Amino acid sequence: MLRWFHKLMPKEERFFELFSRHAKIISEGAVALRAMLEGGDAIPGQYKLVMDREHDADNITRDILMAVRRSFITPFDRSNIKDLTTSMDNSIDQMQKTAKAVMVFKLREFTPQMKAMGDDIVQCAELVQKAVPLLKSISAEAVHISKISEQISMIEGRADERHDNGLKELFEQYGATNPMAFITGNEVYDHLEKVVDRFDDVANVLQGIVLEHV
Repeated sequence: MLRWFHKLMPKEERFFELFSRHAKIISEGAVALRAMLEGGDAIPGQYKLVMDREHDADNITRDILMAVRRSFITPFDRSNIKDLTTSMDNSIDQMQKTAKAVMVFKLREFTPQMKAMGDDIVQCAELVQKAVPLLKSISAEAVHISKISEQISMIEGRADERHDNGLKELFEQYGATNPMAFITGNEVYDHLEKVVDRFDDVANVLQGIVLEHV
């Protein structure tokens, strides 16, 4: 009976598999969001991809949180697992909100600064995808994970500058002549900035895990 029960318990390795799948889905969502920012007729198709990946990420989040509840042994503290999973899921949730804003306002053209922020989002997602598998060997990879976390934070700072500069340019172009264009552009900038902020949250959680377990 005990042996049968033990087989039902998720193995420690399953968490790392789920983390990696989660990160991959988020990266795919980031690529689709960036493709939306190219504008034109491709927007609806890329929007659907963002929505699909967000749904997939929700499923992975549910699987991880269920595994945490069912497991006697976890690779690291349960609260850290929940924080990492939630912060990662928040990043793609914010991508979904960004994509929805584009569709609601029927935008088809985007500024160079918006596209650059989209590049920042893709880069952050790629770094998260690189960092997450390293958690399996956290003692040996602690320095590497920390460096990746620092890279994400640096990108977040750069994205803030792009946001501020882009908003200033938008106001100079449309503030007096086309207030609606400024309002909708401001909304997109705000959402893009929040996506990068959510990735910075992931970086902070990763750094916290390293500090706590090494």
